Formats: sequence, structure tokens, C-alpha cells
Amino acid sequence: MTTFFLTRHAPHRLVDAVLVGRMPGASLDDNGREQARRVAGLLAGRGVTAIQSSPQTRARETAQPIAGQTGLPIEIAEAVDEIDVGDWTGRPFSALKEDPLWQRWNRSRSSARPPQGESMQELQARVMRHLYQISSDRPDGRVVVVSHAEVIRAALLHALNISLDDFWLLEIAPASVSTLVIEGHTAEVARMNERLAS
Repeated sequence: MTTFFLTRHAPHRLVDAVLVGRMPGASLDDNGREQARRVAGLLAGRGVTAIQSSPQTRARETAQPIAGQTGLPIEIAEAVDEIDVGDWTGRPFSALKEDPLWQRWNRSRSSARPPQGESMQELQARVMRHLYQISSDRPDGRVVVVSHAEVIRAALLHALNISLDDFWLLEIAPASVSTLVIEGHTAEVARMNERLAS
């Protein structure tokens, strides 16, 4: 049985204002750095055996204090990178809200895709392939995976057997931890959107 602590990166100044996607340069703000330290404290007592991070700066910065607390190296994992939102990368949400494609994307995640980007099904397939592989390679692992809201949603929706169209049912807050357990071909959600009291 492999336990995954799926951790969303801590806040940065563009959260909830801009669809950052894979745009370079989105670093944690002061609040984000403090929340990353607090998440590291939360995870320190959980017997973590490995830390993986999305290549994005905000994820790597969130993983750093966890590595400091546990003494473990950070493994960069392309498979848990942010969803590629293509032409929408870096656009303010206020500019996207009237776009019919954006509206369709938020109604039909199972079939729509960002222009020149990646579908939610493709994201879910790459993430679950990776997590099942880790589970096979590290059957007793307790692995922190620092990633992004859509990546974590995709994994949890798979485990819960919920349609990608219902992504909005799952809140994945910045600096939250959702615990997923994989044994063989079975994935189960043990805890979702765990957050430290402010």
C-alpha cells in the first residue's frame, strides 16, 4: 500500500486572478512561503519516504521546506506538472469569462480542451499512470507530491469514480493536502483538502 500526500502549492500573487498554467515566474509570495513552512510542519510527522514536485517554480518552492523538515531530496516529476492550458496561459480570469470555449471547458471537462492545450482526460491519464507506477515501485512508500489543483482533482476524481465534468465538486485550496492510498489497481481517497487552521 502506497500513501500519497497530494499537496497543492502554496499561494502566489496571481492566484484567483490569472490562469497561470505553465507560465514562468509565478513564485510564492510572503504568505505563500509562510504557508509552505506550515505545510512542511504538518507533513513532518507522517513518515514521508519521498518528495516529488511539479517542475513549476511555485511547486518547487512549496516542496523546499518539506525537504528541509524531512531531510529528503526533491524529485522533479514531469508527470505531475500543471495542466497545459495552451493559449489561455497567463490570461486574467476576467478576460476569459466571456469566451465560449472557456465556458464549454467549465461545463464539459470530459470532452473540451483549452486551445492548443491538454485535455483533462490526458492530464488524468498521465497523473494516474505515474502514481500507479510509483505504487508498484515503492509499495510501502509515503510520498509527498507537490503539484496543482487540476492535477490533484484529476487523481481524486479517478479514485472516487466521479466524472471529470464534476470537477467543481472538489475544492483543492492552495497549501492543502489530500491523501490518496493505492494498493494494486485500487485507489482510495483517505482525506481531502486538509488545511491548517489559520
